Amino acid sequence: MRQRLLDVLHLLDALPAPRGGERTAAHRLRAWCAERWPHVEWQVLEHGSTGGSLVADRGAGPLLYSHLDTSLDEQGAATRLVTGDDTPVGPLTVDGDTVTGFGLGVARGPAAAALVAFAEAGAGRLLLAGSGTHRRTSGITGLEAYTDAYPLPPSAIVAKCGPPTLLWHEPGAFYLTVRVSGRSGAAMVAESATPPGGVVAQAGVVLDELARWRTAFLAADPKAGQTGRACGIGAISGGWPDKPDLLPAQLRVDLYVVVGDQAEPKTLAAELTDRLRARCAASDLRDCEIDVVAEPVASAAATPADAPVVTAARAAWLDEFGTRPPPITGWTGSTDGVVLRARGVDTVRLGPRARPDTDEPRRDALSLTELAAFARMYRALLTELG
Repeated sequence: MRQRLLDVLHLLDALPAPRGGERTAAHRLRAWCAERWPHVEWQVLEHGSTGGSLVADRGAGPLLYSHLDTSLDEQGAATRLVTGDDTPVGPLTVDGDTVTGFGLGVARGPAAAALVAFAEAGAGRLLLAGSGTHRRTSGITGLEAYTDAYPLPPSAIVAKCGPPTLLWHEPGAFYLTVRVSGRSGAAMVAESATPPGGVVAQAGVVLDELARWRTAFLAADPKAGQTGRACGIGAISGGWPDKPDLLPAQLRVDLYVVVGDQAEPKTLAAELTDRLRARCAASDLRDCEIDVVAEPVASAAATPADAPVVTAARAAWLDEFGTRPPPITGWTGSTDGVVLRARGVDTVRLGPRARPDTDEPRRDALSLTELAAFARMYRALLTELG
């Protein structure tokens, strides 16, 4: 099992698969799998302009799902904006039981385990989906393309890194976009802008109120089921870096919000708008317009705790580790499991734990022993539920 996993991991490491640009990687992976396991009919499901997913079907059984894309590319403008570094990350390395490389946590590690498990199980379906990570204005995802083209499975197993337990309840997520608009001006004439000095110079007022709102939002978390709330500022923008002598008319702040309960995004956006307007009215931003827009990604959803796929996953966990999966509350990771549940598919999520590499935070580290354990559990679930 260890060697088979390493073979797949080395292959994936050599195939760039940024979100929405996985098609070439999907075709190369399909060709490799067809040579390695010719008894399986491997297919590529293309979607969007350059997206692609690896699909295979071995008869009755659940869908084993992970995703092919790595969210970011190994280097480039987007990676630099997030990590501050666009130098080459370096190839996959193996040191004893630890494998380290780019994109192992999202999601090459569990995807490799899912691929090996499916090839050996002889039952069920496999989807390694392109465009499997949250992104706004991104078009159709690999999972959406799959559910449009194929019959829905009776149940699904999401192979993703996560907590050391089973998840059958996942939170939803949405984006909030805050815009504070004044009047542009020139840096050499500070009074020409509204507010004087420009709206970006007063960003601290907005960020301070957002921090207060976040504290209240998290404190109101009802801790529904296994899930919880989370919120973070992912982007701040305003002005033109090539010409900073011009004071911009608008400050924009983008937030990612996770909710395990059935909170209404538009209601939260309206509440935040009122808070920001009140705060800005008492500051130099009093003459500015405040606007907050919510953009839903997915709603929180749960599978019944006694559903057959959850019961089977508990049994597989006990067989593999000798203990029952521990309880969990406050989980804030939202995946495509919510998409499957929204379509009426009972879904459970389980996978290894990834951690940032000590020397290079852009690389993830995984235990091969743990990865093999989850591959065996995926294989057992496909066989038992097939």
